[in-house]
Amino acid sequence: MSEARADGGESGTGKGAASGGESTFTVLVAAAANLGIAVAKAVAGVISGSSAMLSEAAHSVADTVTEVLLLTALKRSEKPADEEHPLGYGPERYIWAMLASVATFVGGAVFSVYDGVHTLIAGEDLGDPLVSYIVLGVAFLLEGYSLRTGLRQVRGEAVRLGTPATRYFRLTPDTAVKAVVMEDSAALVGLLLAAGGLLGGQVSGSGVWDGVASILIGALLVYVAWVLGRSNAQLLIGRPVSQSMRAGVREELLTVPHIIDVLELTTLIQGPAEILIAAKIDFRDVASAEEVEWACEEAEQQLRERYPSIRRVYLDPTPGLEQRRRARAAGGNPMAGPGEGEGAG
Repeated sequence: MSEARADGGESGTGKGAASGGESTFTVLVAAAANLGIAVAKAVAGVISGSSAMLSEAAHSVADTVTEVLLLTALKRSEKPADEEHPLGYGPERYIWAMLASVATFVGGAVFSVYDGVHTLIAGEDLGDPLVSYIVLGVAFLLEGYSLRTGLRQVRGEAVRLGTPATRYFRLTPDTAVKAVVMEDSAALVGLLLAAGGLLGGQVSGSGVWDGVASILIGALLVYVAWVLGRSNAQLLIGRPVSQSMRAGVREELLTVPHIIDVLELTTLIQGPAEILIAAKIDFRDVASAEEVEWACEEAEQQLRERYPSIRRVYLDPTPGLEQRRRARAAGGNPMAGPGEGEGAG
């Protein structure tokens, strides 16, 4: 069950809302930290003449833009379903999160690689690195606090859902907290690279170390942008719940009276706590229309009790394979009128 839970299958409606509020707080903390850090890094980069510091400033600006887009995603995805969008706005969070990954790539990675290559080709005049070291130290503390907030949410959700934190992080459809954790982790590594570039320039008197550090920061941001973009693309295209949860849904449906078989099962994650289930169901031949209707109601109730994140259940009564064989042997569709069967004419 742990893999199903990591997909959000066990999150209740109330707990899903609480998790959404926690995600908002996590993103706000990260945005506030990155905004202040970006200004400080830019000032330090100008004073010291360090391309790695300027790359780190671009990194923090990109992270700030990312967090603004993630806040937009969280806000817009909470809008209730309406006539124009009967299935709700849950998937909209993945569109904005995808834009956030693009912002990370364009705003941070491209600038960092360009600045690093420019430094290697044209060189740079190294200024006083003291201010840069101070800024890097303060930024490390702030980024560390932001990362701690994100990791605390990941661990808390993983414990609540009874799954390892690494598996929850890999499978979670809450890409907002995933983005914060990955970007803050990359920020800490980037700070260490920038410090290494400064130190190498001090010891050698060459700007090559600084340029290399800037390129490595850019490569790191490319990786983060690719991972986040891929995660959001999978959810936008339509990612199903885990295999273990699909097996659980099928198992639950088969316990409902009058249901003989699940001929086809489609699952779709529409949000961190929003799952859609659609299935073609073979009911007992002797079941009345009323019994089929109540069986559908019972199936939906049982599924939501077992997996509270399931918001929508659509069941389609469908003839089983044996019924179809009998229909073909009889000359076509048993519901067809005279002259409409396969042997008509």
